[in-house]
Amino acid sequence: MEAVQIAKQTIEFYKTTLDYTFDIILMLQEHTRKMLNTHLDKTAVIPDQGEKAMTGWMKACKLGCGQFKKGADESFARVESYLSEGDGSC
Repeated sequence: MEAVQIAKQTIEFYKTTLDYTFDIILMLQEHTRKMLNTHLDKTAVIPDQGEKAMTGWMKACKLGCGQFKKGADESFARVESYLSEGDGSC
């Protein structure tokens, strides 16, 4: 029983750490997006194709982060479910 409780606490710590880290990454990503958009709006040096490529890159990064977070959340849910089923077996 104690081993299961320790495992649950460890998983909760990892999940909380991932959530906070992910939130920080999203804030940095949003700040970078705003800075890049400001730069692109005020600079005529970068051609339209370059702007489209950068915009596509930012969208791909955001999509990839969202997919990673979703997968991590699903994995944590599976582990938590497994540990809650095994409460009496350890």
